[in-house]
Amino acid sequence: MQFFVQHSQLRDLYDKVAAGQRISEADALRLFESKDLNAVGAIADLARRRKVGRRASYIINRYINYSNYCILSCQFCSVARKKRDADGFQLSIEEIVGKAREALRLGIAELHIVGGLHPSLPFSYYTDMLQALRALDPRLQLKCFTAIEILHLAWLAKKPLAQTLEALKAAGLDSLTGGGAEIFHPEVRNVIARGKETAEEYLDVHRSWHRLGGRSTCTMLYGHVESLADRVDHLRQLRALQDETRGFVGFVPLPYHPEDNDIPVDKPPTGYDALRTIAAGAGGAELRRGRPAWDHHRGAHFPHGGRAIAPTADGGRNDQGHPRDRMHARAAEYLLRADQGVG
Repeated sequence: MQFFVQHSQLRDLYDKVAAGQRISEADALRLFESKDLNAVGAIADLARRRKVGRRASYIINRYINYSNYCILSCQFCSVARKKRDADGFQLSIEEIVGKAREALRLGIAELHIVGGLHPSLPFSYYTDMLQALRALDPRLQLKCFTAIEILHLAWLAKKPLAQTLEALKAAGLDSLTGGGAEIFHPEVRNVIARGKETAEEYLDVHRSWHRLGGRSTCTMLYGHVESLADRVDHLRQLRALQDETRGFVGFVPLPYHPEDNDIPVDKPPTGYDALRTIAAGAGGAELRRGRPAWDHHRGAHFPHGGRAIAPTADGGRNDQGHPRDRMHARAAEYLLRADQGVG
């Protein structure tokens, strides 16, 4: 046991994790509230080592937005456009296949494909896209669509959720993305993403996909108007579904960035909060069963500031992504400025 854990007020939680005992929601809240980042990180590191040892992983994928048109107007989103906007776009299937071909030439074999809720594309566009990509190269791993996109596609197809997922799987879909979870608390969700799917709908999409034998990731958007208790409740609900299906392969906490959207916050997330959330999230994932919920705990798709990647490896993270698009690259820049006291 590390020296600073022996003298920490979180020593009892470290002992619980070491013994494989259940961590309560109150315990998880203590992790999020603690200012002892070293101790929180040590608890998360213990959970990580029990699950994967000293191994870490990373992913190099090609991130493709097929369109940025969306019928929703989520208050936190700075990407969505309406058809009247000059900077809206929509890719043809041929253009998407071209991007996939470029990725294959670079040795990239996973595609992460998402978009908004397009107002006019038919269901056949999505199945044809999957079939075209699968025909291009069977090695391609097609990780596509958020839960709200799946619900939108079910509406387009006029099919029940399970049949919609079956059709997408038959067309070539390998896994679902975890985007759109945001924060599950209904009052918070109504403030940041009014009109989006409920927590129950998000979880049901992933439950239905897992029952078909599929896998997916899950996420949490933090650092806006939610409370620390809301973060714990969010983890609890994700963990409950994981206990039921074992279908989540990884958890990705995503920091909110306040630029170019409609949710001003007094204290947006800093690199310190990112480190704490990654570590507390890893420890909090021990809720209910006293063991890690998922194999991969990713720092994010982008670095939380230039000096923050390495410390998270000792704070529960065992997987690293990359800046995936303009929005996330700008978020990384924002957090770096916050860490350095700039802006």
